[in-house]
Amino acid sequence: MAMASSSTSYKEYEIRKRNPNPKVAALLVIDMQNYFAAMAKPILQNLLTTIRLCRRASIPVIFTRHSHKSPSDYGMLDEWWNGDLVFDGTPESQLMPELDRGPHQDHVVDKNTYSAFRGTGLEDYLKERGVQEVIVTGVMTNLCCETTAREAFLRGFRVFFSTDATATSDEELHEATLKNLAYGFAYLVDCNRLDQAL
Repeated sequence: MAMASSSTSYKEYEIRKRNPNPKVAALLVIDMQNYFAAMAKPILQNLLTTIRLCRRASIPVIFTRHSHKSPSDYGMLDEWWNGDLVFDGTPESQLMPELDRGPHQDHVVDKNTYSAFRGTGLEDYLKERGVQEVIVTGVMTNLCCETTAREAFLRGFRVFFSTDATATSDEELHEATLKNLAYGFAYLVDCNRLDQAL
């Protein structure tokens, strides 16, 4: 099998195109917390646009919040990040105040690892509401967003992954995730495509 050049754009892998079905979709906003504000702020306007488009189409919006309560829930993250964790109850653990939560009573999922599905009850919450598709946004593209997207796919959800309302520490990592997901797990979307589709 031929190896692609490292400069290959994710668009070369985006051979499958589809639009979300508002009747069975949910928007996942991953870890838009104060801790990640530096990388989250550049995508904030695109994320707010995505939230607005989903609300307009009556798509439920679900926020995730990553934090740790005790060493029993650190797992491998403590070793991997050398103790640099987000601790529950701190200002850093809170969702960014700029998020469009307003009067809406959006569901918030607390998690302590990369996946929003692992030990959170999210799968049951979605299935009880007839959700068959998820639109993934937030941070970090290559960690919590990618892991959540892959798990959603493996659990039988159709996955849509935002190219312009996700972010991580550098463009190379962001692009690598988009390539992987377009190749094997997710339909890619952006604000313009969602605006036309919903």
